[in-house]
Amino acid sequence: MGNAFSLIEPNWNDIVAADITAQPFLANDTTLVVPTQYGELKLSISAFGMRLQAGESQDDQFKMLCTVPQNERLTLKGDKSHSTLTGGDYRLELYASPLHFKLYKNDTLVQQSATDGHFVRQHRLPPFAKTDSGWLISLELNYDEAVYGLGEKWGKLDKRGQLVRSYNHDALGVNAEKSYKNTPYAWSPEGWNLFVHTPAPVTHGVGYALWSQRAYVCLVEDAVLDMFIYHQDSPAQSINTYSQLTGFAPTPPTWSLGVILSKAYYKDAEELLSVAREVREKNMPCDVITLDGRAWQDTDTRFAFEWDPTRYADPQPVIDELKSLGFKICVWEYPMISVKNPLYKKAAEKGWLIKDKRTGEAYRYEWDLSPFGEVLTPLPDSGILDFTHPEAYEFWKTSHKPFFELGVDMIKADFGEQLEDDNMVSYSGDSGNRLHNVYSMLYNRCVYEAAEKYCKTGPFLFSRSAWTGSQRYPSQWGGDPQADWHGLAASIRGSLSWGMSGGPFFATDIGGFYKDTRDAELYVRWAQASVFSAHMRLHGIGPREPWSYGDEASQAVFDALKLRYRLIPYLKQTAEKASKTGLPVQRAMALAFPEQPVCHSFEQQFMCGDDLLVVPCVVPGGKIKYYLPEGEWVRLGTDETVGGGQYKEESLALDEVAVFIRKGKQIVMGPDVQHTDMDMTNTHFWPA
Repeated sequence: MGNAFSLIEPNWNDIVAADITAQPFLANDTTLVVPTQYGELKLSISAFGMRLQAGESQDDQFKMLCTVPQNERLTLKGDKSHSTLTGGDYRLELYASPLHFKLYKNDTLVQQSATDGHFVRQHRLPPFAKTDSGWLISLELNYDEAVYGLGEKWGKLDKRGQLVRSYNHDALGVNAEKSYKNTPYAWSPEGWNLFVHTPAPVTHGVGYALWSQRAYVCLVEDAVLDMFIYHQDSPAQSINTYSQLTGFAPTPPTWSLGVILSKAYYKDAEELLSVAREVREKNMPCDVITLDGRAWQDTDTRFAFEWDPTRYADPQPVIDELKSLGFKICVWEYPMISVKNPLYKKAAEKGWLIKDKRTGEAYRYEWDLSPFGEVLTPLPDSGILDFTHPEAYEFWKTSHKPFFELGVDMIKADFGEQLEDDNMVSYSGDSGNRLHNVYSMLYNRCVYEAAEKYCKTGPFLFSRSAWTGSQRYPSQWGGDPQADWHGLAASIRGSLSWGMSGGPFFATDIGGFYKDTRDAELYVRWAQASVFSAHMRLHGIGPREPWSYGDEASQAVFDALKLRYRLIPYLKQTAEKASKTGLPVQRAMALAFPEQPVCHSFEQQFMCGDDLLVVPCVVPGGKIKYYLPEGEWVRLGTDETVGGGQYKEESLALDEVAVFIRKGKQIVMGPDVQHTDMDMTNTHFWPA
């Protein structure tokens, strides 16, 4: 029988399960070797639980891990058919025919091979196998067990019942499973955690009924396997452990917590400065203004670190005026070089671009033109910078120096999902498919390091695409949502899902990116919800200034922006805690209240930091449905005390928000300011 594998509906009978072919043995004090027909498996135990490795070690060539686990001394007992491995707090029971396991921590079962049985054999699903697509592992799910994580996903936060692929996409929206930010890390409120340390795609059948409604089937689409399974007593501890392995996010600069204004796009310096002046004339709180893609680059020749000379012959006076108005400045980039720019030829000759392995020449990336139209201009064939090439990496990093010296404060690092062809090959020797996911992390790292080295106001960037470890280079934003109510709801779920996957900082496109219908109520509710996210950006196709939506909406959004600035001291404290713990600014109910399962299904509401419960309005008409966790709560801006442990419905006026603080708690509030360079020392506590 072969080991073919179909992502649609596998024929499990055709997949040959691994078996132990000889007595497992200790290669040294800390490594167990298990011989199988697919080669040797290596098992070790540390404070990070069990680590399972197979195939040729890559020695973490992409530096996704920040911690090298200190392995425990192992004790092995038993024989080929059943052996017991102990180390530290963990005990592993290994069985042959086929190879399957049970993992215990302090004598409590953590995880085991799936028990989904068959009429004539012990396991319907192979507990462990190597297929033509990669390594396959089947794990157990309890009958009512939820599973969270797996990156930025737009559907239900509980991934039970879903088929999820850890593969970055230019998703062109938030309406399907495809997303821009992925990581093969999942956890259960039962306490177990699964993390696959790989650059490669990983497919997760999480109680996916077409495969098995009672098992977690994980397909690692690579010749190398490196997997951690560990237990922690709470979701917060689980995410902290994952962050210890893959890195904590540094605290973003205070100015980044202010409002970021953007649109696709300000056509020239006159329009940009006109908007900036109007923002200050109307006393709109705002810290950052953005020059998006076409705003400062010539689309035909981008990207080459050069201002479009037809509109910005000398950008310095424009930057200087924006600075005089109290703005920080964000500029857009992507890691592509147009074949029409002389830089393409130079980079190709130096070997700095991803190559076509069929020809040995630089790979010419041809864009899918179907999404492009009047607003999104068709893009020229382009080369893709190879961040695995040390010289290319250094060139890209140092090329940012003139921009930061000019006065730029922040980079919007867009795209990074284009390595999607096995005919692509990198300097490191990896195919486009294998490098596809981790490429975005390498890109994030390079640009962040440039900001660390050259930016005068502190390193900070927005990246759209992200992978394991990208949280170390904050922050991320949520792609291109459709400008409707579903786009708002999905964007909130995406932010919460990313937060449950080790990414503490996130922003959405307030008002939605595309299909804008000038829905004033939607814009208001999106802005109100985003007050309580890590970062707050007004962005989309078309104007995003509040007054562009009419007087009533403008007043409601101004109220929201003023609240945002009064909350900056609290948000700063929350961000600092995120940098130490890995806990996100926005916390889903299952993360914030693991001991209260009744509230876990309320997946639109969230905690902002430790103390604020936020109930966004995600439907027209102002109606909200929510569950207040147990205890007593005080409504923001009032003396009203509300009892918890109950489901509630109400309707909000356009300028109302539903935000609650635990009774007895206080949060620090700042003054009304227009931007964070103003005096923010006059703080007070609410409730007083």
